[in-house]
Amino acid sequence: MILFPAIDLKGGQCVRLKLGDMQQATVYNTDPAAQARSFEDQGFEWLHVVDLDGAFAGHSANGDAVETILKATDNPVQLGGGIRTLDHIEAWLSRGLRRVILGTVAVRNPALVIEACRKFPGHVAVGIDAKGGKVAVEGWAEASELGIIELARKFEGAGVAAIIYTDIDRDGILAGINWTSTLELADAVSIPVIASGGLASLDDIRRMLEPDARKLEGAISGRALYDGRIDPKEALALIQAARTKETA
Repeated sequence: MILFPAIDLKGGQCVRLKLGDMQQATVYNTDPAAQARSFEDQGFEWLHVVDLDGAFAGHSANGDAVETILKATDNPVQLGGGIRTLDHIEAWLSRGLRRVILGTVAVRNPALVIEACRKFPGHVAVGIDAKGGKVAVEGWAEASELGIIELARKFEGAGVAAIIYTDIDRDGILAGINWTSTLELADAVSIPVIASGGLASLDDIRRMLEPDARKLEGAISGRALYDGRIDPKEALALIQAARTKETA
């Protein structure tokens, strides 16, 4: 079980959005590299990064900031936002990124995702962002007719490293993870699922460690960490205790 701290990039700064609205962005740090180092120093093992501008533009828009992050931390980094081609995937992986997250292209061109998994095994994740139970694309600006599980099942057996599932209706408002929908997705596919959107407190961490949620790879935390609602030391201690219990 992994707790992924999030760095969302807008204009080269670390921000958090409210309900996916680019006009409701709170700046938390103007130095993404320093934020990445801080998360590593706190004991986190991974880093989740989203190029928000890139997600809307359809191409990398915060590449310089991402590169400073990669140089600043030894932690593995997964990146989503505007990654739409095989060349783009290869370019990022060659710079030291551990995982690319494919969202819009997973809806528009699932064959490309399958090909990427074949070419870069273990390095491709799929981002499924949902609003009202339907998959959203283009930086959450457009809704599709696809259901969450319907899309996820397109990639069964393809070698997708993980599915990052975000409930947009909860993102950035500290409403708590949508456990019902997240666990339904995890039950429906064999691909590891990472919960995202709304993680609010240590109660969500404790819920993540319950037996029925152990099938998840972990969860992503943004605003709750930045606002101090979750103490990193306490959260990571809970996760470590659960790991120790599992291996005992």
